[in-house]
Amino acid sequence: MPTADDRRDITVIRRVRDRIDRDFAQPLNVDELARGAHMSAGFLSREFRRIYGESPYSYLMTRRIERAMTLLRRGDLSVTEICFSVGFSSLGTFSTRFSELVGMSPSAYRADPSRSVEGIPPCLAKQFTRPVRNREAAATASP
Repeated sequence: MPTADDRRDITVIRRVRDRIDRDFAQPLNVDELARGAHMSAGFLSREFRRIYGESPYSYLMTRRIERAMTLLRRGDLSVTEICFSVGFSSLGTFSTRFSELVGMSPSAYRADPSRSVEGIPPCLAKQFTRPVRNREAAATASP
């Protein structure tokens, strides 16, 4: 049974996740998130990983890449514009992270017509388009 302190920590960590969801395009780092939650960076990272299964930084990168995927499918912005609009400060870092999470470059993703979510209900499209890290994809694909 969770203690009152456990429930308080979970609530605080949920607020951190909500802040990442809301402000993903802003410059965020674990130290800043920890200060806002009145926790040490180490404690925040450990608790976030315990509750959500990934580090705050990894969650932030996933949110940024999810948004980039949506913008790439929409097709009205350049890859560079998308890079900066989702919070990256370097096109190289964006392309590297995108390729790590999605398994292809942003340009290749944009050019792939099978990535369209037209006609798919939004609740399913979000699950369908969530980036999966290459290590996770390899683990689920093995027999």
